[in-house]
Amino acid sequence: MTLKLETAETGTKWRFTWESQSHIPTLRLFLFDSTTTPSTQCHNLKVHLSLSDSLVLLTWTAAGAGEVSLRVPMPRVLLDDESPVSFKALDDHIEVKLALLLPVDHSIVLNFDSILSLSDMRLNGDEENGAKPLSVDSDVKSLSSRGEVHFYCRSCSYKLTARPLRTFVEMPSVNWREVADNWFGNCCCSFGEISEKLVAGYANSYTSKMGVCLVSSTNITLCKDDLVGCEFPDSGVCERHDNESDASGECGPNESELAPGSNGRCNEILKSENKEKYIDADCKSDATKEESNSEGVPHRGSESDCSVRLTSVPVCCDDMESHVQNCDGEGCRHHLSESSTEQNTEILKNHKSLLNGFLENIFMVRSSNLSVDVEWVEFFCPQCSSLLGAYPCDNGGRLIDGGVRLFKCSIATSLPVGGTRDVFRKYTLERMFANQLLECAKDQLSFRTVVRDLKFRSPMLQIVLINTNSWSGTGHCLATQGNTKPVPKIDLHPVIKVLFSECSSSTESQLRMLEDSVTKDVAEEVFMLTHQIEELIKSLSARRDVLPPSYSSLEGLSLSSMQM
Repeated sequence: MTLKLETAETGTKWRFTWESQSHIPTLRLFLFDSTTTPSTQCHNLKVHLSLSDSLVLLTWTAAGAGEVSLRVPMPRVLLDDESPVSFKALDDHIEVKLALLLPVDHSIVLNFDSILSLSDMRLNGDEENGAKPLSVDSDVKSLSSRGEVHFYCRSCSYKLTARPLRTFVEMPSVNWREVADNWFGNCCCSFGEISEKLVAGYANSYTSKMGVCLVSSTNITLCKDDLVGCEFPDSGVCERHDNESDASGECGPNESELAPGSNGRCNEILKSENKEKYIDADCKSDATKEESNSEGVPHRGSESDCSVRLTSVPVCCDDMESHVQNCDGEGCRHHLSESSTEQNTEILKNHKSLLNGFLENIFMVRSSNLSVDVEWVEFFCPQCSSLLGAYPCDNGGRLIDGGVRLFKCSIATSLPVGGTRDVFRKYTLERMFANQLLECAKDQLSFRTVVRDLKFRSPMLQIVLINTNSWSGTGHCLATQGNTKPVPKIDLHPVIKVLFSECSSSTESQLRMLEDSVTKDVAEEVFMLTHQIEELIKSLSARRDVLPPSYSSLEGLSLSSMQM
């Protein structure tokens, strides 16, 4: 099942596109070619439904060419056979309209396979071609269930990893620090210091480690030492992932907490007594203490029992007094002293890029997650030189965290590439961009996006989101004579419709208007690697011919679509 019906030879130059809208029980068929004007050349047009063969048969009389007959494969839908078939011949296409019993996105229609008990081969085919939505949680579960996973280049099947990966951790959302501030507050009056402690521990927990794969919605992060045949600038060595922890002794997630089956815990108890506020944090970990060679980040102590008590009167922040308890017995009580404060500050400084979201989603970077202190260097396959991802460097050209981000649409988790055991087989550049574009539109309430080059910050693509509820399938019509091939299957897939323009062909006045729209917050701006923007433009341009020419543009922008 593919969005674009692929047939070797259809025997005709006519193209068809099925289209429907979510929650609307109507199915439309567009037929068109580049040389025919149906309104004047297609006489005595007739349309007949052959439901037993899942075909739409069209015949008409063409001047000087006799009778023309075409066959169009039908998608799996529930037709209302009591409603008449509506059709008309227009200047550049023929349009057929069918009434449905249920919309194409109804659960019964979407689960035809299970309802009709079709073969397992058909079910597997649906999954392989992306009938299910992309899910980070599903990816982590699938990778973890494999036990040991190698990663391969999707273009040439080159094995990228030196050793199999066994630990897979889901990365937090980009705004996870904001969530921590909202929960604990960002001021000392609202226990902001606890927020800072948790944020610092959280950042340390998501640094790159050997043997650990960090999974986000669009990419994975591997330690550079887990990759083979690659050379990187001088930088600190990635931490080893044994039974070690990598945080600083404060309350916060550690390695054991992030891995399945962990027994680490961090409990915060808020007490109020005699107008005094107390915060007790009990943090226990099975990790052992070891010095880190990665940017001077200290580790937690083993079996640490940290307890912090802050007391204050209900007045201004400046009058708050912190009371510190000393170490006693076997448990170490961490101080809120000058040395501890300096240690916390150093941790936040070392991981400032991560804390501010600068090292998060490199596939599509929002303006709020950009930093002049971080330069992204493209990472290519050592064998075929295909773009696989990128890694962050500082202004001196050194790796910031030792982690390499690999795009899911560029790698595979097993051989053969795209097989049933390949966890990332559903990921394509088009689907990843469409999902990120929708997420950005929901968060920013903006349907106009300017895509800029990540390195030079220059605009390369303008996207306007116009419809997020379309379902579509396309292919080429079949001739009725001299064609004995079986009728291919076609299914409808969810797509988003967009208007787009390539900025390289824009005039200076158009570019000024574009910049003004960004300045006035009319358009959202995102940043991507140059190569991926170029591939995205090719994909959008290739899908402009899915609909007739009269549907190809609006207000100077080209109409296209992307599969979700």
